[in-house]
Amino acid sequence: MSKIVGGFTVSHDPLVFINPRKLDAEPVKQAYSEIQRRVAELRASVAIIVGADHFILFGPRLLPQIVICGGEITGPVDALPGIPNQPIVHNENFARRVFDHVLHADFDLAYSNGIGVDHAIGIPAHLCLPADGSVATVPVYMASGVEPYIPINRAFRFGGALKAAIESDPGDERVVLFGSGGISHWVGTGEMGKINTEFDEFVLDAITNGDPDPLLALSDHDIMTRGGNGAMEIRHFLAVMGAMPNARGEVIEYNPWKGGVTGLGFTHIQAAT
Repeated sequence: MSKIVGGFTVSHDPLVFINPRKLDAEPVKQAYSEIQRRVAELRASVAIIVGADHFILFGPRLLPQIVICGGEITGPVDALPGIPNQPIVHNENFARRVFDHVLHADFDLAYSNGIGVDHAIGIPAHLCLPADGSVATVPVYMASGVEPYIPINRAFRFGGALKAAIESDPGDERVVLFGSGGISHWVGTGEMGKINTEFDEFVLDAITNGDPDPLLALSDHDIMTRGGNGAMEIRHFLAVMGAMPNARGEVIEYNPWKGGVTGLGFTHIQAAT
């Protein structure tokens, strides 16, 4: 049977790669490399990456709450220096089995037979997974980039549905889960560039303690005020935590990097042995 062998939360600020201020981004890039090393060490075969669209794939006329992508994947479609827009290894059969299980667990989902992913999926797929293509990617897009946002508790419960789907899967996949997002950042507002380290550390503490309750207690207004509209992406972290209940973790890197606009946090959540 398939099983979860680890979880990670990663940040995906494109400015790390564009680097308009020409500041040292090596510590952040090393965090991606360290996660890649750990994924290989876990002998993972599939990565489910939960991210948000940024009005790149979907638009104001179509904003699905959750999309599981099972067909061919390419990306990132938004140009990033050093990360080519190219095919990403996928596992359509496993993705479809997960979709079917979650759909019948009372989650209304959309399914994609093929998609060009943006940086939320493309950055971790290219930088956190082995370059030899040994780990396939299953992208999951969650409505946390723009309104209407998926309710935060529903994002967490979706993680529980993912856990059940993986553990009931008849294959023998070794699955790593990724929550790809913020932490604090204000997108397209007058506060853009601000980073709230206190909020970031609050989020990282909840992840590493394996305690979702402090995050689930946040209203959208709380998140907006303390972490900005970009911090709505903590929903992705909660999806991973929902799939790995009570699992504790460690911070690989936290960097309020002055060259970007995001509190950059990376954690490893340990699977139960």
